[in-house]
Amino acid sequence: MNKNSIYIFGIVVVVVLGVGGFVWYRQYRQSSSMEGLEVAPTSAPAEVSSGSSSATTEEEVKEFDIVGSNFKFDPQTITVKKGDRVKIIFKSVGGMHDFVLDDFDVSTETLSDGEEETVEFTADTAGAFEYYCSIGNHRAVGMKGGFVVE
Repeated sequence: MNKNSIYIFGIVVVVVLGVGGFVWYRQYRQSSSMEGLEVAPTSAPAEVSSGSSSATTEEEVKEFDIVGSNFKFDPQTITVKKGDRVKIIFKSVGGMHDFVLDDFDVSTETLSDGEEETVEFTADTAGAFEYYCSIGNHRAVGMKGGFVVE
């Protein structure tokens, strides 16, 4: 190898290490900033009244905040009971993402960084299902989670 080849090889190594370090730092910083997010399910009763009757029927809605960031969802698993009404508030962070749960015919639009969308559905089938991001190869590199209906 001549001096120019060694010099070029050295530059390539420095660039690769620099880019790798930058990507790692962004992932680390982003995951650290998400540690304080509340993602526990909350219950909110919905009241339905019928015309002149004073009777009220309450339907409990299981609400979940889900954050989609670079190749992951937080939380990774959601568990509900069969028959529960489910409300997902999906927020995209760090790029363009969506939320897809095929088994319940649920999906959001493609959302840009900082955007959010809410979807509601009834968990009418028991089992373990997968939700995922359908953008590019996001699902293939691990951007998926579990939806469990007991």
